[in-house]
Formats: sequence, structure tokens, C-alpha cells
Amino acid sequence: MPDIFLLTLQCLDNIYFPNKYEELTTTMKDIQNEKDHRNISIDKVGVKDIRYPITVLDKATKTQQTVAVVNMYVDLPRDYKGTHMSRFVEILNEHDRRISIKNFHEILSTMKERLNAESAHMEISFPYFVMKTSPVTHSQGLMEYQCTFKGNLNKGEDLVLMITVPITTLCPCSQEISDFGAHNQRGEVRLQVRFKKFLWIEDLIQLVEETASCDVYSVLKREDEKFVTEKAYQNPKFVEDIVRDVAEKLEQDENVTWFAVESENFESIHNHNAYAYIERDKSVS
Repeated sequence: MPDIFLLTLQCLDNIYFPNKYEELTTTMKDIQNEKDHRNISIDKVGVKDIRYPITVLDKATKTQQTVAVVNMYVDLPRDYKGTHMSRFVEILNEHDRRISIKNFHEILSTMKERLNAESAHMEISFPYFVMKTSPVTHSQGLMEYQCTFKGNLNKGEDLVLMITVPITTLCPCSQEISDFGAHNQRGEVRLQVRFKKFLWIEDLIQLVEETASCDVYSVLKREDEKFVTEKAYQNPKFVEDIVRDVAEKLEQDENVTWFAVESENFESIHNHNAYAYIERDKSVS
């Protein structure tokens, strides 16, 4: 009964004093807007690890629903004590899941304006799913690829697309020295690109998978396993081969202005991973 009584009073209070909370807002002290006397600016301040549903473009089905982890930051001038954290989430909600490469600039511009900042930064990481068909039995299964959009808006604008692609590699050295078989392992290629015009995530995935000893699949029957095992054996690759092959393809793509590619093998016979990295800025070459 007391809870119901208090709730009734609160409802009546809102009815008869509609301006009460507006007046309260104007009289409440805003600590964040106070001056800071340490004279030290902050490069990035904001919110991290917001889980948020988004819609991304899908080459096969037009759109795909997924859940992203979002980080949003702005710079903070030396004379401000703090930024307004709630405004980041408000801006995100205003776009109502419509977050893509195409409206990154709009979101970053809103962040700068709403938070009175010189620079704005946003990172959106999400699992992206592609229906993949096995090579012999044509069994279908969804493959997951981790993707990230990283953008910032300062005096200029910068946008990077990053994908992580699982692959299979077979060791050329092991194949050469062994009388029977060769060791192989699952690896990852992490590719980052800057580009002039829109590109499809699926096209980048395909580019990477074509450089591997063999693809990774979510569904394989016995006939498929025979095929992929033999394909990898006939196509041995070091991590050095992987990054060079990817770099060679991207060097020929006029739409890509910068790229960074790294390949890492989760070794099957060593107590360490094998790793290689190439970065190229084609705009200065």
C-alpha cells in the first residue's frame, strides 16, 4: 500500500507541476562544464563497448542484421573538466540501427557538433555472416567473419575497413622434407583498407581466401574433407606467401589507397605462432 500511495503522489505531482523537472534541470550544477586548471587536453574521451543492433549491406541478400560493439570518442580541450557521455548514446540511438560506411561521416559530424569537439572517432566491430558452399557435396553453412569500421573526423576524414578471415595453410618446408604428408594449420588474415569508393565486404573476403592453401568451411562432408586436404597439400604457403599474395592483389586495385595485411598461423607442431605483416600507402608511392 505505501508503494501505491507514493506512486499516486508522484503521478499527481507530474500532472500539477509539469515544469518542475525543467526547472530542476536548469538549476542543477553541471560539473562537466566546469573549468579544469591542469591545462592538459585529452586526445580521446567517450564510451566503449556499447552493444548495439545494426543493419549492414549484404551483397547476396541486400541487408543483414547483426550486433555490433561500438566505441565513440571525441577530443576534450584543456579547459573543460569532462565530456557529456550520455550524448554519445543519444546520437547512436538517433540513427536507429542505420549504421554503415555510407553514413559514418554524418555520425562523426553530429558527434563533433553536439559535443563541441575538434575531432570525433568511432569504431564499430561486428560479426558478419556469409553462406558458404562446400566444394564437392555443395553443403551449405554460415561462415562468420569479424569486421570493423574505424573512422575519425578532424581537419580531414579517415575511414578504414578491417576484416578477419580464417584460412588453412600447409607448410612448404614440411612438405619438402617429409616422406609422408606435411603439417598444416588454421590461420587468420587480418586485412585493413582505405578506399576511394564503396566496396563489398564479400569481395575482400574472397580476395583473401584465394591466397590461402585452402578455404575454411563451416560444413564439410567426407568428400569435401578429401578435396580440401589435397588442395592444401598441392598449394603450400608460408605466412610470408600469404601477405605477399594479398599485397600483390591490392597493389593492382585502383580503388584501394592504403592497406595493411597480417597473416598469423596457429601452428600445429610448434609452441609459437608464425606471423607476417605488410603495410603500404599507395597515395605516396
